[in-house]
Amino acid sequence: MSGEGVDEAGWDLEPGDESAPLVEAVGRLVRICREAAGMRVADLAAALGYGEDMIRKIERGARIPRPEFLDRADEVLKGRGHLKAFREDVERARYPKKVRELKKLEDRSVEVLLYSNHNIHGLLQTPEYARVLFEMTQPALTPEVVERETVARMARKAIFEREPAPTLSFVQEQVTLERPLGGEMVLRRQLEHLVCIGQLRNVTLQVMPTRREEHAGTQGLIEVLKFADGTAVGRSDGAFNGRPVSNLRELRILELRYGMIRAQALPPRESLAFIERALGEL
Repeated sequence: MSGEGVDEAGWDLEPGDESAPLVEAVGRLVRICREAAGMRVADLAAALGYGEDMIRKIERGARIPRPEFLDRADEVLKGRGHLKAFREDVERARYPKKVRELKKLEDRSVEVLLYSNHNIHGLLQTPEYARVLFEMTQPALTPEVVERETVARMARKAIFEREPAPTLSFVQEQVTLERPLGGEMVLRRQLEHLVCIGQLRNVTLQVMPTRREEHAGTQGLIEVLKFADGTAVGRSDGAFNGRPVSNLRELRILELRYGMIRAQALPPRESLAFIERALGEL
């Protein structure tokens, strides 16, 4: 049957995605290599363990192939490395457009200011914690979308491995360290990860205690990314309709609020001790 096989060869391309020309070119190359090898779609599907419909989607550019699909197809079709050569390109293209754009900004940043009030910030999340958040999204996401979003979020954590390392400042609400989303084991691993991250020399991690009578972060999440050329971009749920801003006046407002939040939060050393205590109580 044409629909048989594993239906996980990649991700559907989002409408209007700027990666469409790349994905279509890769699809044409897969078809050219298949035809040069004298194989039908059914033959390639059987050799790779995927459904015929999935192969057709990839060949017409409607599906972003997984990097491992290209590796295997190159071997089966004797592509002499031509398919494998697109591995890094499709790896970037597979992330949702909004994530690609955010990662580009994070990759350029030299200083990042982040305040998170509902969940652990995405850059600090473990794979298990991130997956739980996506699984809780309503309306419910498909397993494929959950996996794609989780992988994309984990890719952003490359910011911790950059050289030279950017300066990263995080402020987390106390409740985000105590709410056992996904269960206590997920939270335990998340807190263990925070303890490790908080010890990095380029990272400042602070906790905003729940029992604070004054709080400059009542308008929600704040993100500010600064770049080497002196420019910056910022966003806050409760300011400027939640849209990204880059003009000096609006950025100053966000930095003022963030500075107040940092001053009201526990100092870094006390914050790490707080996280370690919370971990010990699980």
